[in-house]
Amino acid sequence: MRVLIVDDEPNIRSSVAELCGTENMDAETASNGLAAQKLLTQEHFDVLVLDIRMPGMDGIELLTWMKEEGPNVPTIMVSAYGDVQDAVGAMKLGAVDYLVKPFDPDELLLRIRRAGDEQVIRRQVQVSAHGTELWESSNPLMQGVYKLALRVAPTDSTVLVTGETGTGKEVIARYVHNQSKRADGPFVPINLGGIPDQLLESELFGYERGAFTGADGRKQGRFELSAGGTLFLDEIGEMPLHLQVKLLRVIQDRKLQRLGGTGTIPIDARIVAATNRDLEAQVADGAFREDLYYRLNVIQLQVPPLRERPEDITSLVAHFIRRYREKTGSAVSGISPETIARLQNYRFPGNVRELENLIERAMILADGTELQPRDFPIGEPAGRRPRVGTLNDMEREAIVEALHRHEGHRQNAADELGITRRTLLNKINEYELDTSLWERRTTR
Repeated sequence: MRVLIVDDEPNIRSSVAELCGTENMDAETASNGLAAQKLLTQEHFDVLVLDIRMPGMDGIELLTWMKEEGPNVPTIMVSAYGDVQDAVGAMKLGAVDYLVKPFDPDELLLRIRRAGDEQVIRRQVQVSAHGTELWESSNPLMQGVYKLALRVAPTDSTVLVTGETGTGKEVIARYVHNQSKRADGPFVPINLGGIPDQLLESELFGYERGAFTGADGRKQGRFELSAGGTLFLDEIGEMPLHLQVKLLRVIQDRKLQRLGGTGTIPIDARIVAATNRDLEAQVADGAFREDLYYRLNVIQLQVPPLRERPEDITSLVAHFIRRYREKTGSAVSGISPETIARLQNYRFPGNVRELENLIERAMILADGTELQPRDFPIGEPAGRRPRVGTLNDMEREAIVEALHRHEGHRQNAADELGITRRTLLNKINEYELDTSLWERRTTR
């Protein structure tokens, strides 16, 4: 975490910087508002600790500049005067906290950490261009998903989005949020398969100071951070059974208890969950609670894989070319008909995410202004392959192909498939894949 400390008193600057250093925070200092303004335009900071009264540009003036044209950095205001008017003015300008000097070092650290944590969440919940727009589709199955999403959006019903990895389940979840009465509230995503089991409970439900070793202060969980908005539980099928019980209770009671806490906290969040797993099969196997499944599966939106809607590839390619032309500065502005035909004949085991990655790579490496077949290092078209019988067969084949392409590198294969490394390892075990060939190359 990078912290900028702005104060005209050298001893305050040095002591707060030293304090941040004890928590492995990267601290930078400035003696006045103008110096801070220069740093803020040149570097990135996660938290700003800002004195109000300084010669030249003071804290209020700097905060005003930040609100009008500067970066959005969570700001903790400090002052030796304890003026209520100053505090109110600072909060109106966007400050997230206010401390009066002399302050308790532990209290300052707690507030810096809290502001930094909330900034990380804020970046995740900000609705980006990637998440706000639906991909254009002429496929009847996909259009049906869009129509049902639009119908369910105004309600507070729980939604379960299903589909293979990379099909765009989060895009659908964001669409439901953006079309709902909660659209002005936060959209808070959490990948349940990407967080270690021992940390997942505190991430979801928060904790009180002293709840466990290292819990030096209170922290809000994702449920609280999504108040007034939507909590997106991605990869719900990866959730451990013991936490499924607690999640079910929270959904039923609409209140939670932080780790180490004694009181209950009401929650006001709409829940949208997503999975690429067959939850009914997991229920039958005892890996997923039946009562939780029915709580989540009030409305199901099933996103079809890209291979079942090849007619959408043309519009998706155009969409990604526009995005990455701006992002990469590429000269590419189009794609040849031969290339489109090749892409439409490819199976895309990684679905839309794989297509997006291929377009980004091609635009960076392409020589001309039009993408050609040579720019796409993909396997044989689907028409030249024998058809596989089940979704499990397709998933197994996709995993084998990804591991071959990446010479056994688990993390790279998982990234291509859009799953976590842990999920990939579970799938390797589930399908009893012989990994001896890859292990001779690498054990990564």
